[in-house]
Amino acid sequence: MSENINPEEVRKVLSDVEGQVDTVSGKAEESAETAAAPAAESVPAEEAPVVEQAAAAEEPAPAQEEAPAEAPAAEEAPAEAPAEKADSFADKTLAELSDLFVQLKDSAERMSRSKEAEAIKSAFYKLLGKLKGESGVSEDDGSSQNNPFDAVEQNFKALYADYKKERAEFNRQQDAQREENLAKKQAIIAELKAIVEGQEDVSAQFPAFRELQNRWREAGPVPATAFRDINDTYQFYVEKFYDMVKINRDLRDLDFRKNLEAKEAFCEAAEKLAANENVVSAFHELQKLHEQWKEYGPVAKEKREDIWNRFKAATAVINKRYQAHFEGLKEQQAENLIKKTELCERTEAIAAREIKSSNEWNACSKEIEEIQAAWRRIGYATKKDNQKIYDRFRAACDAFYSRKREFYSGIKDNMNENLEKKLSLIEQAEALKSSTDWKKATDQFISLQKQWKEIGAVPRKKSEALWKKFRGACDEFFAARDANAGGENDFYGNLKAKRKVIEDILAYEPADAAADEEAMRGFAERWGAIGHVPFKEKDNVAKAYRDAMQQKFPSFTPQRGAAAQPRGGRAPRSPKDLLIEKYNKLQQNITTYENNIGFFSASKNSEPLIRQMEERIEQAKAELKELEAQIRKAEEGEA
Repeated sequence: MSENINPEEVRKVLSDVEGQVDTVSGKAEESAETAAAPAAESVPAEEAPVVEQAAAAEEPAPAQEEAPAEAPAAEEAPAEAPAEKADSFADKTLAELSDLFVQLKDSAERMSRSKEAEAIKSAFYKLLGKLKGESGVSEDDGSSQNNPFDAVEQNFKALYADYKKERAEFNRQQDAQREENLAKKQAIIAELKAIVEGQEDVSAQFPAFRELQNRWREAGPVPATAFRDINDTYQFYVEKFYDMVKINRDLRDLDFRKNLEAKEAFCEAAEKLAANENVVSAFHELQKLHEQWKEYGPVAKEKREDIWNRFKAATAVINKRYQAHFEGLKEQQAENLIKKTELCERTEAIAAREIKSSNEWNACSKEIEEIQAAWRRIGYATKKDNQKIYDRFRAACDAFYSRKREFYSGIKDNMNENLEKKLSLIEQAEALKSSTDWKKATDQFISLQKQWKEIGAVPRKKSEALWKKFRGACDEFFAARDANAGGENDFYGNLKAKRKVIEDILAYEPADAAADEEAMRGFAERWGAIGHVPFKEKDNVAKAYRDAMQQKFPSFTPQRGAAAQPRGGRAPRSPKDLLIEKYNKLQQNITTYENNIGFFSASKNSEPLIRQMEERIEQAKAELKELEAQIRKAEEGEA
């Protein structure tokens, strides 16, 4: 930043009433350079390596301070003197001139418009004197009654006095700043003198010398009275420093080459960054390269433009890619907003559903979790909408989970009721487990087990303990019953007898309808007359019996509450009805098997039984599929 200060204070008479003066000061020129698109390199003369004073004439002389050693030339005189400029306001009225002065006084640049202020003031008093003369008002007449211009004049005087007061304060601050700048420059000269007069190698102090030059340029203007002395002293030590450094042509060229090598490396690095897929990272790395570029001195004059253009070209590529990246990012964010809006709508729809069971709540919860996972995979939405769309999504999720909590809070009371029911069944099983009335007690235990299965869920923490207690009572009774194999309670004998019935059914050869009906009735009666079998064999032998009867007698239908009953004398059902009936029965069997797994899972050494139940379930499901196909075929035949 260069300084341009007049060597003398130029003062001019700007008013026909008061003699006011302004000190004319120079204006500092500033240049700005941005990292993304810096201006072309400009190397100050004083920063270039200096040659010896005895070098050839074509060598550059030591750089000098921008201002000459002698007093600076006076600032150019304004195009118009205030009195002459006042003529430009000759067509204004007193009120208009007052308004112009108010506008100037309120403007941000009022301190730099002092000449205009004085011109307005001169025009005002010139017009005032003229009007007074024409109206016959005496200049000495102080009476406002006889002087119609008194109020206007007093108002303008007050405005001008305020302006001059503010102007004086501004000048005082400027003077203080110049004194401060003077102190800074005196300190810089002291440091420069220490470098020049020190015992160290002056050439090694070149970086420090450059720093002092930068600080000198940044220090700003000083009082005009001190300008010549302070500047002459500074120039003296600058020239003395250059005299002592005595850098020759080779050393200067070496410096230029080193700077060129460094800047070529910066160009290569910038060109590599231009191909970097991470545009944002490349842009930030480029800023670092620009900062480093500034730290190096100039290169040879004939290479300066080329090396700078190369660096600038790589910079332009990165800047364009950086800009394009953010344009693309805006488009992507707009698409993300659309996707997130769709997820919000889906979540709001789920939150508004009518959900009545735990299974439905679990299914909906899974949907919500999938939507949340999809939300996390989507990037940010546009900046102005990102928080809004998130708040909407969060509100929809909160609404869903709030309703879910209310649902489970509502079924808590129901679970407590189920707990009481199961405790009652446990008490009945505990009271019944020692009974030796095997048939009656067996029926009662079967009834208790059926009731247990029909009761809903209980609190999870107590579920397993309750089941173990109930199952223990059941197991204790059936173990005692099965151990009693005599008389009417010969369970294993009954098992053998039922297996014989099954063998006879499978050996039967179907004949006509009447004979088949009679045979079916006979087998059913034999089966019903046989008593209970061991508990663990009950399901297996019952299934084997049903399968054998259905295989030989398609019209056979097991009845609820009895081992098996023939259809009697009723008219045969259609093939479709029989298939549907069999389908329903299979579904019941699957439910029974699944319940049995629940019973067995709480008992020790139950893995074989559980596997057996699982196999039956799989087999029954496969049969269900076959029956579905047969039912559809039957429906097509009826159609």
